[in-house]
Amino acid sequence: MRLSARNQLNGIITEVDLGTVMAIVKVQLDGGDQVVTSSVTKDAAVELGLAVGQSATVFIKSTEVTIGVD
Repeated sequence: MRLSARNQLNGIITEVDLGTVMAIVKVQLDGGDQVVTSSVTKDAAVELGLAVGQSATVFIKSTEVTIGVD
């Protein structure tokens, strides 16, 4: 599979919370304690068979990134 998204982060799914319409999926990134949280449709989560402990790749494509500091 070839994708235009260049930000690809590997990790392990640590949580899948299926709601009525949407699902919240948390992926702990390889090599650290950082977690990426994604909101996907429930249908997509079920179709992909997302499960805790499963390896996954997070693809990030954004036109804007915001950074804040104190």
